[in-house]
Amino acid sequence: MNFSLKRTVALPITVLAASLAFGAPADAQGLFDALFGGGRVQRMQREEFPPPPHAERRVPKPKRTATGTPAAVAKITGPTYYTYKADPLVRVDLGALSKITQPVSFEPSLGGTSFREGLAGLDGFDLSAEKDVAKALTDYYAANPDYIWVSGATANARAQDAVRVLGEAPTHGLDAADYAVTVPATGYSLDDMAARQRELMRFEMTLSARVLRYVRDAQNGRVDPNRISGYHDFPAKPLDMVNVLKTLAHTSEVRPYMESWHPQNAEYQALRVELESLEASSENDIVVDPKLFLRPGQSSPELPKLLQLIARDYPDDIGQYSEVLGRLGASEAYVDELVPVIKMAQEKVGLKPDGVIGPRTVGELAGTSKADRIDKVLFALEQMRWLPSDLGSPRVFINQPAFTASYIDGDTEKLKMRVVIGRPTNQTSFFYDEIEQVDYNPYWGVPQSIIVNEMLPRLRRDPGYLDRSGYEVTDSKGRKIPSSSINWGQYGAKIPYSVRQTPSEANALGELKILFPNKHAIYMHDTPQKSLFDRDSRAFSHGCVRLKDPRGMAAAVLDTTVDHIAQKLKQGHSSERVTRKIPVYVAYFTAWPEMNGKVEYFGDVYDRDAHLKMALEKAEAVRTPPSIRQVSQADSEF
Repeated sequence: MNFSLKRTVALPITVLAASLAFGAPADAQGLFDALFGGGRVQRMQREEFPPPPHAERRVPKPKRTATGTPAAVAKITGPTYYTYKADPLVRVDLGALSKITQPVSFEPSLGGTSFREGLAGLDGFDLSAEKDVAKALTDYYAANPDYIWVSGATANARAQDAVRVLGEAPTHGLDAADYAVTVPATGYSLDDMAARQRELMRFEMTLSARVLRYVRDAQNGRVDPNRISGYHDFPAKPLDMVNVLKTLAHTSEVRPYMESWHPQNAEYQALRVELESLEASSENDIVVDPKLFLRPGQSSPELPKLLQLIARDYPDDIGQYSEVLGRLGASEAYVDELVPVIKMAQEKVGLKPDGVIGPRTVGELAGTSKADRIDKVLFALEQMRWLPSDLGSPRVFINQPAFTASYIDGDTEKLKMRVVIGRPTNQTSFFYDEIEQVDYNPYWGVPQSIIVNEMLPRLRRDPGYLDRSGYEVTDSKGRKIPSSSINWGQYGAKIPYSVRQTPSEANALGELKILFPNKHAIYMHDTPQKSLFDRDSRAFSHGCVRLKDPRGMAAAVLDTTVDHIAQKLKQGHSSERVTRKIPVYVAYFTAWPEMNGKVEYFGDVYDRDAHLKMALEKAEAVRTPPSIRQVSQADSEF
C-alpha cells in the first residue's frame, strides 16, 4: 500500500498479534477489542497517544432517568427462527363447475362418458388442496370443460404416465403420500354408467390437484424457506398452474414435462444418485455420536468406538501406537497416552492435529450414520428447489457448513478456498445474489447493530476512543463529527450517526471486499486475522464471509490476473465493476456434491437442518392425515 498508516494503529496491531497468539477471541469483535478494548490496552493507548485537542471539550453528561441512573442501552436484535406455519388446505369449490354452460369438445362413445355428464359426480365430493392449487383447478376447468386424464370410460395413457411419475416422487426426496391418487379399476359395468362417471370425474379432479401440487413442490419446495427464519431470504418463483394444466391437456410427453420442473443441474442429480445409493446400502457397523466433544482428561463411552475405527482403518499408521491401543483401546478415559493416536488420525484425514475430538474429527473418522446421511440428502434436495434451476456459469458458491467458497466456470471448479463465516450469534444468511464490484483498500462501514450493541457502552465511558483509533463518525448529512463531542449517553437503539473504519492494515475488511449488495450487508472480504483459516471449524465473523485468498477470488470474478489486483491495491482506495453476470450463492448445505459427483457431509453449524425438519413435518401433517397415508402404493399404480 502506498498510503501511510496512522501511528495510532501501530500499538493495537502489536497487541493484536500477541493476543491472537494466546487465543484471544477469534472474530471481528476480537479484532475490535484488541484494537481499542478495555483494561490495560486502553490505558496504554491513553498514555502513549494523548487525546487530540477537540477531546478536551466539555462533553455533556449522559441523559439520566427520573431515578438518576443513566438511560439503558437498548440492543439491536438480529434475525430469529420462527414457528413454521404450513399452507392450510382449502376445499376446492367444485360447485362452481356446475355452472358450466359452454359446449364441450368431448362426446361420449359407446360405453363412454362426457365431461358434462360427469359433473354431477362432483356432488358431495370433498377435495382439499392448497389455496393456489384449488383456484387453478376451478379456473382451468371453468374455461376448459373437458377431461385431461380420461378417454372414453377409462383413465388414458396420459393419466398412466402422470400417476407413475407421482409414484416415483421418493426418488426426488418427496413423499409419495402427498400425491396419492386412487386409479379407477379397468373393469366396469355398462349397467351402472352413472357410478362410473362419478368415479372418473373424481379421479380427474384429484389427479389434476395432485399433479399441480407435485409441480409446485418440484419448482419451489414443500416449505417456504422465508417462514423458517429471518436468515433465509429467497425470492418467490411464480408458477402459472392454469398453464400447466393446459400444457398437460395437449401433450403426449407427460413424464418429461413433469420432470422438467425439478432443478436441472448436475448437483441435484448427484444428490438423487446419492439418495438411491444410501437407501440400498447397509448401516455403518460402528456409529459414533456425531456431537461428541472430548478433550484430554475427559471421558466418554464413545471413545472406544473411535479408537476401534482408527485401528481398523489405519493399520499401516498405528504401528508405534499398537501397544497403547492394545492396553487402552477399551478405555472411556481420554488419557494423555491416547492423544498422539488421535493427532495421527486427524492428520491423516486433513484436519488440524490438535488432539481435541469434536464433530469434525468424528465426521471424518467415523462418518455419519446412514439415517443421518439420508436426512442430510433429503434436506439438500429440498433446499436445491429454493435456488434457480440453472445455477449459472460462471458462479461463486459458498457453502457455510463446509467453510468453503468456490469459483466455478462451466464444469470446472477453478478456485476453492477456506472461508470464515458468522458465529452462531451472528449467523450468515442463506440467499443468493449477483456480484457487482470489488473495493480495494476499503472502508468498513460499521453496522448499526455493532455500534449499538458493542460500541455504545464503551462510548459512554470514553467518547473519544473512536477518534484515536482510525474511525470516522458522520451525521445524517455526511459531515464528520468528532466522536468525543457527542453525548452518546442520550442514545439507545437509534443512533443518528454513521461510523466507518478508514483503510489500513488493521481494517477489519483487510485489503479488499467483493460486493453483492443485499439487505443483510453480507459480502466477501479479506481479513487481518489469517490464523483463523487454520482452524477446522471457522464460524467467527459478524456474518460476512472472510476469504483465505481474496486476491484470487477478486481476480476470478473480474476475469483478470492476481498481478492486476496487486497493482490496484498499490493505488490506494478504489473500486472496480464486475462486467459479467456472476451469481453468488451464500448457501447452507450439510450434504453437497463435489465436482466429481461425490457427496460430502458436514456438521450443522447453525442447527438449521433441525428447523427445516420441523417445517417439513408440519407441512406433511397438514397435507396428508394418517388416514390418507394408509393408502397402499398399489392403489396408485396401473
